Amino acid sequence: MPLELLDPTGEPTPTGFTAAPRLATLDGLKIGLFSNGKVNAEKLLRFTGEVFEREAGCTISIDSGKRNASRIADPQVLERIANDVDFLITAVGD
Repeated sequence: MPLELLDPTGEPTPTGFTAAPRLATLDGLKIGLFSNGKVNAEKLLRFTGEVFEREAGCTISIDSGKRNASRIADPQVLERIANDVDFLITAVGD
């Protein structure tokens, strides 16, 4: 049987979404921290949040996440994040 080589490259499919505009400054902004529920994600987020607090005077407004990495996030949590923070940091830990 001959070996068939497949090329996995292709053109990206447009999603209709665009990246958020870059923030002009981080000074004093409210951060949301969102963990995917895997080991070490929360540890990484807390360390990163502390750096933003110390270096840019940010405050951690929401510290939340999913309990299970394979599940979608609770829509109420996402709504609260969208309304209450200036930017979100998320982490995937393992």
